[in-house]
Amino acid sequence: MTAPSHLPHRRPLRAHPLVAAFVRFVVCGGGVGVASSGVLVLLNGHLPLMVANALVTVVSTVMATELHRRVSFRSGRGGWGVHLQSGLTAAVSYAFTTGALFALYALDSTPSAPVEQTVYLSASALAGVGRFALLRIMVFAERPAAKSSALARSTVAMAA
Repeated sequence: MTAPSHLPHRRPLRAHPLVAAFVRFVVCGGGVGVASSGVLVLLNGHLPLMVANALVTVVSTVMATELHRRVSFRSGRGGWGVHLQSGLTAAVSYAFTTGALFALYALDSTPSAPVEQTVYLSASALAGVGRFALLRIMVFAERPAAKSSALARSTVAMAA
C-alpha cells in the first residue's frame, strides 16, 4: 500500500495555443527562409538572379503555406485558394518591408548597413506578426458556415 501524497498534483506546463501556433509559424517560416536562401546561393551562376529569386520565392511560398497549414495552424483547409490568399499576405508583407526601406532612403540616402538592417528586420518582424494574424484569422480559420451546414445536414438526416 502506498501512502497518499500530500503534494499538490502539478499539471505539465503548456503554452497558450496562440503562442504555440506562433512559435510553430516562426520555426516553419524561418526554416523555409533559410532553405530558400541556400537554394538561391546554389542557383547563383546557373540562372540570372532575378529569375532565380522569382522561382525560389514562388516555390518557398507554396512550401511555407503547406507547412503553415499542416504544422503552424493544423488546419484542414487546403487547395489553390488557400495558396492564393497566403501568397497575397506574402505580397503585402513584401510591400510593407519595401515601403519601410523606401522611407529610410527618403530620410537618409546613404544609411549605414546596421541602420538599414535594423529597419529591414524590424519591418520584417512587424510584417511577420501581421501575416500570422491574417493567416490565422482569414486564411486558416475554421469556417462557421461549414460547421453550421454540416450540423444542418446531420439534423436533416436524423429527422428523415
